[in-house]
Amino acid sequence: MKSAARGRGTPPASRPKNAPQRDGKRQSPPLWIPAILALIFAGFALLPRVNANPHLQASFLASAGILLAGLCALWWSVVRTGRTLTYEFVPRRVHWVQLIMHSSVYAYWGWYWREVYHEIPLIVAQVFFLYVLDMLVCWSRRGKWILGFGPIPIIFSMNLFLWFRDDWFYLQFIMVAIIVFGKEFLRWKRDGHLTHIFNPSAFALFLTSVVLLVTRTTPITWGPEISQTFNNPPNIYLEIFLLGLIVQALFSVTLVTLSSAAMLCLLNVVYTRSTGMYFFIDFNIHPAVFLGLHLLVTDPATSPRKNFGKVIFGAGYGAGVFALFGLLNGLGAPEFYDKLLCVPALNLTVRALDRFSIALSAWFARQSWVIEGKLRPLQALSTWSPQRANFGFMGIWIALFGTMAVTGFVTGKQPGSDPAFWQKPCEAGSTKACQVLARTLDAFCQNNSPRACFTLGTLLSRGKELPRDPIGAARSFGHACGLGFESACTGLADLARTDGGAVLQQPCSRGDGASCYLLGSLYYGGQGVSRNFEYSAALFQQSCAAGFTRGCGQWGESYLFGEGVPKDISKAREILENACDAGYAPGCFNVGLMHRQGIETPKNEPLALARFRRGCDLGYQNACQALQPPPSAR
Repeated sequence: MKSAARGRGTPPASRPKNAPQRDGKRQSPPLWIPAILALIFAGFALLPRVNANPHLQASFLASAGILLAGLCALWWSVVRTGRTLTYEFVPRRVHWVQLIMHSSVYAYWGWYWREVYHEIPLIVAQVFFLYVLDMLVCWSRRGKWILGFGPIPIIFSMNLFLWFRDDWFYLQFIMVAIIVFGKEFLRWKRDGHLTHIFNPSAFALFLTSVVLLVTRTTPITWGPEISQTFNNPPNIYLEIFLLGLIVQALFSVTLVTLSSAAMLCLLNVVYTRSTGMYFFIDFNIHPAVFLGLHLLVTDPATSPRKNFGKVIFGAGYGAGVFALFGLLNGLGAPEFYDKLLCVPALNLTVRALDRFSIALSAWFARQSWVIEGKLRPLQALSTWSPQRANFGFMGIWIALFGTMAVTGFVTGKQPGSDPAFWQKPCEAGSTKACQVLARTLDAFCQNNSPRACFTLGTLLSRGKELPRDPIGAARSFGHACGLGFESACTGLADLARTDGGAVLQQPCSRGDGASCYLLGSLYYGGQGVSRNFEYSAALFQQSCAAGFTRGCGQWGESYLFGEGVPKDISKAREILENACDAGYAPGCFNVGLMHRQGIETPKNEPLALARFRRGCDLGYQNACQALQPPPSAR
């Protein structure tokens, strides 16, 4: 969205039709627009999901209060100074085209991961919040605000990569505020026009990612699940590719996507040829990265406008993702941040890249071999219109994607995604192969493969192929045990007997919620340690406070059954409601039963069905069965 020029008023000759006229009577400024939108935004606090979670409801009410306070301050400023506020409706094509593209991705992705549909009301709420905040900031600094579809694709783009769990959802509104203030205050001149420097959604994602990495608080987000579930739709690459062609045809950004994908292909091939191994664990180009090179770096306002600059810009994104993946993996940090961290740095280069492109074109034009016509094909290309050249680049991109699809480079998992691929060289003594085997098994374990978790736990506990890691082994065994793999439960108990409960106490005391949960499970079941319900309940509470959803569920069930804490159905329901919203399926089932049977709460069948449906969407079969009517009602 382009910003209006500064000024307290608009000259009568250029004043928009909807601007208030000065005819001797003071007219009301158009503050009714943000007032209505702010009230609609506040109304989201009444949604059952929001109302059921005190933290989420407080996030909405506090944010609505800030908007209304800002609106009152702006109204007082207008009344005191007599300023005239105006607005103009400018529906730019780039915005509504992106809106359609994003919506299509959400619809297809959500069909295979229903959590996306569950999140839609909160995404829509963010759109209202952005509209109101943008109005307040723009009208505070100038007299005119541009009304359009711009805020919608910005919010949709941001939520395709990261959103916060309900208890920390106020941070989502902080991300939206970063978008508004970054777009308004971080500006420069390009081609004689004042415009924002950074891609708005990418800038907010970058700052948030840095904070999450530094504070090691990724579990309070859905980031890993978002990245992993983009693997679920069977033809996600094709959908993103086809939708991208529409944007590329309309806005001439093909070279950015083309060069990004080409650079990733080149680096993958070079690494595999030189090492005999694969750099990425599961995909040569991850579906979420493929989405990023279509969305995060193709914003026409924050990417180069000259062809040579677009090539360097796109190649820089591909190289940046490649390098950041290796860096994050080496640091033991979540790798899904790789696609989010390099975009603002690239945005800072666009003016220099455009100047370099112009200088390079001028240099070529002065060369004798160009003047003498020795490179006629290049001369012919230089005479093409920008639109014709873009269609030529689209042809190259279609050919490249077709080649990657036919060879399985993007549409199929690479051989290195199979742990068996690394098993033999690991057993032969290759430390590198063992490291990659551990990473591959961990990826499968995080996708709830109990056998992969068990194999990884065995690899880390015996300390033969890799240095012994009892903490990592305990977490892997614990994950597999939680998935019902009995051998892993035995392995976890054996590990606790040999290494003691302290094997998990150290990471738990550092704030690792998963370790607190596993340690609590050991004390709850008396596996390798003395059974202690009180201590297990305290550990589940500590796990929940650290953002580990399963810990919240177990803590709530401690109150539900009075194990280690006084039985308190009301408190159990409150905790389990929050755990359900955060993705703990058994919690959804339990609170559904409470609402259906009226246990310490009035009977509420619609709310019970909503909880069962959420638990079913999360894969809990008991919740799915609870959705079925009883035999007598069929």
